[in-house]
Amino acid sequence: MPRGNRANVIERQIDWPEVNWPQIEMSVRNLRQRIFRATREGNLKKVKFLQRLMLRSLANALVSVRRVTQLSAGRKTPGIDGVVVNTATGRHKLVQYLSGYWRGQVKPVRRVYIPKANGKLRPLGIATLTS
Repeated sequence: MPRGNRANVIERQIDWPEVNWPQIEMSVRNLRQRIFRATREGNLKKVKFLQRLMLRSLANALVSVRRVTQLSAGRKTPGIDGVVVNTATGRHKLVQYLSGYWRGQVKPVRRVYIPKANGKLRPLGIATLTS
């Protein structure tokens, strides 16, 4: 039985190299611009609707996973959960996880203090790939 309202259920394997990235990024950018315009106009009901649409968007999940696993400078560094995703299959599983994920139970970034050369401590935030 499906859990909640999942509009973007992925039933098939995503062929990661064949994804049309310019089109996906354009749709996410357009949605962000719509949120910006609705906020500027003061239409909070529309802002809330568009933000929910963004959270449930498959395109947003694809762009997010791509940025974290391929484009980010820290893509080879595991988070506090020890997860590094390097393969297309792993990215597909991560997109599936994000598409069916209820975002109300997100763990905060873990704050760790590391020593500096002068003996003081510097805060370091370690994010988790999955919660």
